[in-house]
Amino acid sequence: MATTESSRPLQSSIKSVTPPIDSSTHIYALINYKDTYVQPLLLIALQKCLPRSSYTLIKSQSELPSQAVNYLHIGTYEDLPFEYIMSHVTTSLTNAYIIRKALIRKHYLSTTAHNWITKYPTSILQTNIKVSCEFELDYPEFLDDAIVEAWELQQSFKNNVGKNAADREWWILKPGMSDRGHGIRLFSTQAELQAIFEEWEALRSDSDDELGNDELCPNTSSNFNHEDRNKLITSDLRHFVAQLYISQPFLLRENPRKFHIRTYVLAIGGLKVYVYHEMLALFSPLKYTPPWDDLSSGDISAHLTNTCLQTGNHDGSVQLLTTLDLPAALKTSIYDQIDHISGEIFEAAARGMLVHFQTLPNVFEVFGLDFLVDEAGTTWLLEVNAFPDFQQTGHELQEVVSGLWEAVVATAVVGFFGITPNSFCKLAREKMRLVKDIKLRG
Repeated sequence: MATTESSRPLQSSIKSVTPPIDSSTHIYALINYKDTYVQPLLLIALQKCLPRSSYTLIKSQSELPSQAVNYLHIGTYEDLPFEYIMSHVTTSLTNAYIIRKALIRKHYLSTTAHNWITKYPTSILQTNIKVSCEFELDYPEFLDDAIVEAWELQQSFKNNVGKNAADREWWILKPGMSDRGHGIRLFSTQAELQAIFEEWEALRSDSDDELGNDELCPNTSSNFNHEDRNKLITSDLRHFVAQLYISQPFLLRENPRKFHIRTYVLAIGGLKVYVYHEMLALFSPLKYTPPWDDLSSGDISAHLTNTCLQTGNHDGSVQLLTTLDLPAALKTSIYDQIDHISGEIFEAAARGMLVHFQTLPNVFEVFGLDFLVDEAGTTWLLEVNAFPDFQQTGHELQEVVSGLWEAVVATAVVGFFGITPNSFCKLAREKMRLVKDIKLRG
């Protein structure tokens, strides 16, 4: 008894020098993005947007004092604790939806847009996403059967008969599950498409020893050329998307290289969609030439704007969109179109593809959307990427990515946990434009 009572003053003194944590707003944060470019930016974003006393960094979920505390987990998709997240919808938050194939898989994205414009023919997706056809093919000799239901492709082949190459409709072939430009080819006739698959079939025996992980940036040394990119596809899945190619892109007079626009989009819960206002222009390494001028070489570098595949010096390959010498009216139009398209494609996925895009109330995710502007000023959605490769931004423009994560924390994290935003947080939020706000079950 004496021992018990003598310990009470000591316990009281400890409490007096250790202020209690307000469990209603305090966050236990596990930040493990496994990317040396992004990880420090995430930690800095937390420091800037959250009062230091409002969160505790942990290295393992086992460090949570209880399952009733607020828990923020930001990491790679494979490491996210989805079971925990789904069973703690009011106290836990993570950075990826479990199911979002309707957006991030090329063949699903095409279906998402098609289903939506069938129901809503006046949607901007009708005019700002190129016609696509999907098909599966195991062996080149079965190409006729594979594209029998690709009506638009078949019709284009018929229309191209007898035309000069410059007068034909051109198509771009994309493997449904690959990324970073792997396996991309251009064609305008069935014979050209047949030749592509026959070439890949011939390379099949050599493909097993080539580069493996498409999710990582491949070796960008001078030894990684267009032949290497073609070989990669021989071991990939046999699901393909053929999409009408934009053969007349908008080009800058002083820098006539093809470029696409990388836009970061934040989706929160079920469902708010934000567009980050700093966008990037990613340029191809070579001066643009139309596909009919250089197809015979087999090198389509002038058509690929993915800097991950470029060799040598990348100076000037990534620029801020705001710094490009664009007419003011065109620049405004581009931003407006991107906002509209981004909001529309997410709504199309959320409402029209419920099986393949399932929102959750305690989830946010950053996507990288790629757009291309044609010579008429129309902005076209090319693809949607989950866990975009931020390293392509480079070190010179790293503040774009740091600003993005600051805006993400300020908008998604602070909002979810009900933390009173500081002045920096309020400024960071201004970098996000709300482009869609709909009420779903998530």
